[in-house]
Amino acid sequence: MSFRPAKALRVLMAALGSCLIGALVTLSPPLSADAFDLPDFGSSAGGIMTAAEQRALGQEFMKWVRKTLKVSQDPVLTDYIQTIGNQLVAASREAGGGYDFFIVEDPSINAFAGPAGHVGVNAGLILSAETEAELAAVVAHEIAHVSQQHLLRSIEAQKQMSLPATALLIAAAVLGAAIDPQAGAAALMGVQGAAAQRQINFTRSNEEEADRIGIDTLARAGQDPYAMPGFFQKLTKATRIYDSGAPELLRTHPVTTDRIADALARAEQYGHRQRPDSLRFHLARANLRQLNYSSPERAIDYFKQTLAQGRYRNETAERYGYALALTRAGRLDDARAQLKSLLQRHPSQTEFIVLQAQIDQRSGNADRAVSDLKGAVGLSPGNWPLHQAYAEALMAAGKSAQALTTLEGFVALRPGIPQIYELMADAAGKSGRRAQTLRWRAEALYLNGDLEPAIRQLELALRQPKLEFHEASKIQVRLDELNAEFRARDKKRF
Repeated sequence: MSFRPAKALRVLMAALGSCLIGALVTLSPPLSADAFDLPDFGSSAGGIMTAAEQRALGQEFMKWVRKTLKVSQDPVLTDYIQTIGNQLVAASREAGGGYDFFIVEDPSINAFAGPAGHVGVNAGLILSAETEAELAAVVAHEIAHVSQQHLLRSIEAQKQMSLPATALLIAAAVLGAAIDPQAGAAALMGVQGAAAQRQINFTRSNEEEADRIGIDTLARAGQDPYAMPGFFQKLTKATRIYDSGAPELLRTHPVTTDRIADALARAEQYGHRQRPDSLRFHLARANLRQLNYSSPERAIDYFKQTLAQGRYRNETAERYGYALALTRAGRLDDARAQLKSLLQRHPSQTEFIVLQAQIDQRSGNADRAVSDLKGAVGLSPGNWPLHQAYAEALMAAGKSAQALTTLEGFVALRPGIPQIYELMADAAGKSGRRAQTLRWRAEALYLNGDLEPAIRQLELALRQPKLEFHEASKIQVRLDELNAEFRARDKKRF
């Protein structure tokens, strides 16, 4: 596809609006700072970017991720990948600060690291990993790219660009190959991906450093350090055997025989540290496998065959996948029958408790779901999937005020989950609490990178009649914080 600047600029302006006028990135050198008086993000010696600038860039980047990729909204799946990621961050000698791990519902084998610790893992990669250590190896590698600021250093040459334009450049490079070239603005990004890859790319030394740090992190986390060279070697061999093109992971992170040899040598310094895969790993794979079938009936047929023929690695996970597929198809009695034996063997397993509540709700028995979830939530005060399921069941049972109270207690322990704030806004609305509806909607918008709309919601909340002083004070404090952040961005022309 040829690149026509005039046409691409029109597409870009339509997609991003005035914030990107004049910031089009092509194969040509970056536009001079004099033309637009845009901010200087600093140098390597100066830390490249402040924490606030990195956070803002990460929010802009995630806007593009959500526009172009199907990010999983399943709290059970997202909580699993976040658990793996956070365990590795805690074990790392290098990583610090907050990270955001998420799953992309895409069958291709890929993972990527964006600004401010946003790490995406494709469903295809999780399904292709034969062990949890292989999955952890890729996540540890991406964490190392973040901790060593490889991405930020690779865009340092673009420091004269505005923040939205920089976010677009990164998104084009990181996501370009995954985007449908026929999809409007995404077509521009697909073209830009090839161009930006020349300007943003992990060098050989970046990859070797990420391998070295990632292997050390794996060992410190109790995972097998051999999993990293082993997984890359397996993917490389599969590419040669099937001649179906290299997985996207190998295109964005090129693997050579020398690199695999170096990684093997590093792993030998630690030795094998094999341990059994967690049940959650197998359950996540079963969930993603059934979602991989667009038709639940086809998923049902698949699991029926594997269970009948004994072609599975974990029977519990296989029956869970079968129950999920049956639930999708509306065969709720059959799904409940499958789930019954799983709950008998694993009564405290989050995945099974949540699925049982979903089946009860769909069967019109929200009160039973509330009863079953109440005890589970009490035993796990920081468990996201359980709290979300409990709040949803309460709302289905007509207890929206109680759902809101429950979620307010949860966010005090575990803030920063957009879906929870969206659910809180919904619960507040159904409880007739207009100011709180606007307040929590503002938090969801802010976490999704929409700063100005979040400010507008808080301003509306303050204008609500009969607003209690205590509530108004909280809203005003938060509004002042967001306005200060907006002024800081505007001052730097972000």
